[in-house]
Amino acid sequence: VDPQKNVWRALEFIDNTVSKELISNLEEAKQLGFALAHFHCLFRNVALDSFHDTLAGFHVTPEYLKYYQSLEDKQGNPVDAKKVQRCRQFIDSLQAQASVLETARLKGLLTESITHGDPKLNNFLFKKDSNQVLSLIDLDTVKPGLILHDIADCLRSCCHIKESNSFDIERCNAILSNYLPEMHGFLNTWDYAYLYPAIQLMPFELGLRFFSDYLAGNLYFKVNSPEQNLHRALHQFQLCESITQQEGAIRQQIEIFRTAHR
Repeated sequence: VDPQKNVWRALEFIDNTVSKELISNLEEAKQLGFALAHFHCLFRNVALDSFHDTLAGFHVTPEYLKYYQSLEDKQGNPVDAKKVQRCRQFIDSLQAQASVLETARLKGLLTESITHGDPKLNNFLFKKDSNQVLSLIDLDTVKPGLILHDIADCLRSCCHIKESNSFDIERCNAILSNYLPEMHGFLNTWDYAYLYPAIQLMPFELGLRFFSDYLAGNLYFKVNSPEQNLHRALHQFQLCESITQQEGAIRQQIEIFRTAHR
């Protein structure tokens, strides 16, 4: 606690490590998969009520959709009308998928465990001059949730080719090739069945949040320009579209991993 009564979390400094903004090779991708699986396995038997829900409503996509629908009378900047329309059309095309994971959770098909909450690429610390991941950081989002959200969000971050806003299926396969075997015995049939829908949902959800924030006047995400959240939304929707176009190949690879380690 500092003199202003603010509470700060103190963490041990991990020497000789770096965070990365880009994956350089497939071995790094494999290490990411192993590290996230190791994190999930460490918390496998931890009681959910031992962790506070630090982000109530996080990854509850139907609630994000309801918030967006409450903003439908907002038009944004008239200069951005075509981009706004493009976002609306994309949301309309996939909004039926928004509740797929939440519905499965409520039915008891998917069960909660302890999740990291923000396993994006730069929250993994790599050993310097190495492909090895030493730690996951930014632990303020650790909470009960669906591990499918974690692995899918990791794939969203790590497999995003930003120049084209496309999904790199080779990186995806590399991450899953280490993640899924490490999770053997932890994932059930329903986890495998809903893995592709989760991968598709994560960029849709984030794009929906960016677009809603743009319509609301950029109240949540930090921006450098009034249009930045609109552009972010379009990038995530393009990524989601790329995932959808590769659905068959992604599902096929998931099935290969499932049958190899059942």
